[in-house]
Amino acid sequence: MNKPTRIALYAGPLLVFVVLAVLLGSRLGTDPTLLPSARVGKPMPAFQLPSLTEPDRVLTAADVKGQVSVLNVWGTWCISCQVEHPTLMRMAGAGVPIIGVNYKDHHEAALKYLELHGNPFLFSVFDGNGDLGLDLGVYGAPETYLLDKDGQIRYRFIGVLDDKKWETVLKPRYQALVEGRPLPADGEEGT
Repeated sequence: MNKPTRIALYAGPLLVFVVLAVLLGSRLGTDPTLLPSARVGKPMPAFQLPSLTEPDRVLTAADVKGQVSVLNVWGTWCISCQVEHPTLMRMAGAGVPIIGVNYKDHHEAALKYLELHGNPFLFSVFDGNGDLGLDLGVYGAPETYLLDKDGQIRYRFIGVLDDKKWETVLKPRYQALVEGRPLPADGEEGT
């Protein structure tokens, strides 16, 4: 094997390694739950979908207006959604209005799940085809959004919402919206 071929043989993998190391190293210390959303600061997308629990009721974006609320995208197929469900139940028990978006699920399975584990939702939109989720920019369940009283999306949280994340990340923002104060910046904890 001649010298240029040997250099190319060893330099190629080394170059690939260096490029990957730089790319991966640039992501160290970043929060993977902070994914940008084109919907933050904009109104809830228009939709006309059935209620999960009220067979004759059709829900629209107008139904999310009127109070500061939490919108939670969930599905029975989502193990992480099952992990966060007790937190949603505690939040609802404390008076936090939660709207559900049952995402790409089977209607009967979702009803049975809520019957078995409790229903924290004021109402739950049945988004069987995922159209509303697509319009929201959902990457996957669970995702949680804060909505102001005008139905504007003010904050997006991706991943399992546990008690600690509620207390340190979402609740301070929820309280700020309720009280009409500016939202805390990312990385700021409750005030």
